[in-house]
Amino acid sequence: MSIGHTLLGLLESGPRHGYDLKRTFDEKFGQDRPLHYGQVYSTMSRLLKNGLVEVDGVESEGGPERKRYAITDAGITDVSQWLAQPEKPEPYLQSTLYTKVVLALLTGRSAADLLDSQRSAHLRMMRILTDRKRKGDLADQLICDHALFHLEADLRWLELTTARLDQLAKVVAP
Repeated sequence: MSIGHTLLGLLESGPRHGYDLKRTFDEKFGQDRPLHYGQVYSTMSRLLKNGLVEVDGVESEGGPERKRYAITDAGITDVSQWLAQPEKPEPYLQSTLYTKVVLALLTGRSAADLLDSQRSAHLRMMRILTDRKRKGDLADQLICDHALFHLEADLRWLELTTARLDQLAKVVAP
């Protein structure tokens, strides 16, 4: 995820302080990985340096100074271009799981046990996500669906690999 573009997008609705940006980011996108304050302020500093945001005001209200950031026209253009650019599909051709299966076969360990263990881990995570989806709002339901579809694809691969384990063993560890 591009944190800079996400923060820029949040600024399109109006100027905000770094604290407000972090809170909104965490609420909308970061339930599982909230932003650190340092990450917000270092990102805002970079966006400011690149002319994508500007300081719209500074408030102190008896405490430390708080900058209020506003998106610039260049920032709006940058977000628009980012949103219009499709994400690169991830083909997952470098899979740690595949590497573990092959290494298990090469070292005489049980690849079938490894695949069974992984299947159990995937099913556990699917149960957790399904429960979260059931209790969540629409945004949570959609992000859980995204993760569940990826886990389902992994499960199909686990089944296929289990069915072809003897063939794979002949190829990688003759």
